[in-house]
Amino acid sequence: MIEMRVMGIALDTRSGSPIVVLNDLENRRALPIWIGSAEASSIIRKIENIPSSRPMTHDLFLEFCNSSGYEITKIEINNVDEQTYFSTIFTYNNDLQKEVEIDARPSDAIAIAIRADVPIYVTENVLASGVVSTDTQKDEEEAAEFKNFIKDIKPSDFEKMMKKNFESDQ
Repeated sequence: MIEMRVMGIALDTRSGSPIVVLNDLENRRALPIWIGSAEASSIIRKIENIPSSRPMTHDLFLEFCNSSGYEITKIEINNVDEQTYFSTIFTYNNDLQKEVEIDARPSDAIAIAIRADVPIYVTENVLASGVVSTDTQKDEEEAAEFKNFIKDIKPSDFEKMMKKNFESDQ
């Protein structure tokens, strides 16, 4: 799991659809997720601390959890299937010593996570399917390091390594 944070909302220039952009903590990878307008509005309102005269749906959900003894502990964006992302909201009740996992759309889970100030985690398989690198200089440095590492490797080095691993397994 990779911890990420909301960097903001962008608009797809082709479709006009909102996109929530998550960045890893090192700002090296970004994960764009297309979301609905209502969820984008909810996320923006929280990020920019825009008050609402009445509770928004995500505020209401959080209040319901808290009043029933459950606290939001984290969210996970844990699967993607044909460009549809899936997530889970994790809650915990101290009195009951019980964790409850709630299936949610990532946009709703993110809107709730930023209100509850809890971590947002993304699985490696989700990142592999949709991540965009945002640190090209670091990527280029790592690629150069790797090229320098492999340029001097000989086939006999692999043979030695395999023999050493086989002996340690015995």
